[in-house]
Amino acid sequence: MKKACVIGAGFGGLALAIRLQSAGVPTTLVEARDKVGGRAYVWEREGFTFDAGPTVVTDPDALRELWALSGNDMADDVELMPVMPFYRLNWTNGTVFDYSNDEPALRREIARIAPHDLAGYEDFVRYSAGVWQEGYVKLGHEAFLTFTSMLKAAPALARYQAWRSVYSMVSSFVKDERLREALSFHTLLVGGNPMTTSAIYALIHKLEKDGGVWWTKGGTNKLARGMANLFERLGGELRLGDKVTRIHTLGDHVTEVETESGWKQRFAAIASNGDLMHTYGDLLGDNARGREVAHKLAHKRFSPSLFVVHFGLEGTWPGIPHHTILFGPRYKGLLDDIFEHGVLPRDFSIYLHHPTVTDPSMAPPGKSTFYALVPVAHMGKLPIDWDEVGPELERRVLAEVERRLIPDIADRIVTKFHYAPPDFEADLGAYKGNAFSLEPLLTQSAWLRAHNRDDKLKNLYLVGAGTHPGAGIPGVVGSAKATAKLMLEELR
Repeated sequence: MKKACVIGAGFGGLALAIRLQSAGVPTTLVEARDKVGGRAYVWEREGFTFDAGPTVVTDPDALRELWALSGNDMADDVELMPVMPFYRLNWTNGTVFDYSNDEPALRREIARIAPHDLAGYEDFVRYSAGVWQEGYVKLGHEAFLTFTSMLKAAPALARYQAWRSVYSMVSSFVKDERLREALSFHTLLVGGNPMTTSAIYALIHKLEKDGGVWWTKGGTNKLARGMANLFERLGGELRLGDKVTRIHTLGDHVTEVETESGWKQRFAAIASNGDLMHTYGDLLGDNARGREVAHKLAHKRFSPSLFVVHFGLEGTWPGIPHHTILFGPRYKGLLDDIFEHGVLPRDFSIYLHHPTVTDPSMAPPGKSTFYALVPVAHMGKLPIDWDEVGPELERRVLAEVERRLIPDIADRIVTKFHYAPPDFEADLGAYKGNAFSLEPLLTQSAWLRAHNRDDKLKNLYLVGAGTHPGAGIPGVVGSAKATAKLMLEELR
């Protein structure tokens, strides 16, 4: 029987491995780290559970489908808990705005800060539903292997002005700057600049509105572990803690996977959930195709990185919701510094994650788990010494959280640590420490993104954030659906 290998047990790799194994293809999933999850790694320190991220689970039906393929129920492995509000937005002038899919409550929030924009918001909701239908329902799970396939989709996307940015499109509907920021910041959750990311990404609002925002009880890594449990129950082989060092080739085919431990095995098809540059430049580095693609990738725009401060506190904060955005004094200027100029600004916006308000099991009794995340330029644009800068930036981030939300934070810290761009590079093989693979620009989307199947190595496939449709849990799970379809056509 033809066998397949998936390299990397992030959400994309796990979803692909489940689809292949569910279809009867014997599949081996190989992961370099000691736990599955990829970017959804987890640490446990002094009784606190710290998720590496991501923390926002949307479109749960796309996840349930993975279990349903084999007649199983996701609830047997994973418990999803609703998050409400989805996000609390907090500006430096003291304005607070709760964003959710509770429509009456959301309209009251808009009426409170920008009553003249209520009609424009309704128009934006209709626009978001349209791009969701075209960009997610129709195209999100389809592979773009030819330029012609993208041209066929172009007229529908052109009707929704896909060439415009999310911020530009939002601004055509609403005029209040705070509401513009509230309706455009979501692209940052998939590594995109609201000022340049295609307006198609406004579909995120429809995705959240229909499916809600959820949390996995016990942490996001519990979702990854639940997927791994399903894969193994189906008969799949999971190899943890064994880093792949080489994908061997013969002519126009990939043939074998080799790991650090010396394990080597032949497969009829190989898929990589790893970083694009790592896949082509390292794993296929002795192959002409690997060198060719790595050279092209070096000229692409990669997403920024992240600086994340994890901390556990004495006490509980029922008044701080699960997700808070602490906007800084600038929006466009700050985004320009991160995405274009590659500088480390003095000001920043913070994404504050507080899971214990939803799930107290993430910390010991009477204590709370948090992380504070700020986007930063990747190391190609910001070549600084993070060993020197990291502790100072950590201090500044915690000081801002103290100033705006938790006045005595310094006295309450039980444990803390930070995760910086070099950690993304070392732990995940992420090129220049990027956090979301290729930046989600229109010129790096669909056929213009890395293809779900390589153009020249006929049985090499890609899955995850670097290929279509892009980053985020729904994106990488969607990429697995597109890639699995291609693989099964060849393997069955």
